Amino acid sequence: MIPGNEWLLFAGAALVLVLSPGPNMIYLISRSICQGRKAGVISLFGVTTALFLHVTAASLGLSAIFITVPLAYEALKWAGAIYLFYLAWQAVKPGARSPFEARDLPEDSPSRLFVMGFFTSALNPKIAIFYLSIFPQFILPERGSVVLQGLMLGATQICMAFTINLLITLSAATIANWFAGNQKWLAVQRYVMGFVLAALAIRIALEQRKVA
Repeated sequence: MIPGNEWLLFAGAALVLVLSPGPNMIYLISRSICQGRKAGVISLFGVTTALFLHVTAASLGLSAIFITVPLAYEALKWAGAIYLFYLAWQAVKPGARSPFEARDLPEDSPSRLFVMGFFTSALNPKIAIFYLSIFPQFILPERGSVVLQGLMLGATQICMAFTINLLITLSAATIANWFAGNQKWLAVQRYVMGFVLAALAIRIALEQRKVA
């Protein structure tokens, strides 16, 4: 199936994805700070449930793409690299905000927390583009079933996302309070994330398709 070194590289990309500022992270941090850890965890389960939909859609869709349009790989590769550059710019551009800057939200019921978490993730363009443009870089038809490869990588991304987001959700208030007293580190956090995203974009842009 997928070689260990390729799997580790994908895990690194998934880690960068979950640590980079986006709708999911901002929603989970804000909800946890405003309504408490329990509310944050309930929201996280909604976010994670939506990830299964992304994985299934991407795995089945990529199978069809590789069979019918092999050259789509190049288009997806460049789309992924461009989007990562965009995320890097969003992190470092003038006026950008760190996700650890608290935002005020009204209190919601547990069911609404779950539903809002689900739709925040389901409609998150960062997640969708990750699965449609970065995901394919680690899948090769000659390794076997594209669907099984996709599900394996998807499980890796979901486990990574759930674990990191759970840690962030449980410690959001503490992290936000620390950053509030150390404003310069908000900028450092943004620039480090921007550099990592840009480096990953370059890595993907230069990657050559392997042929069995």
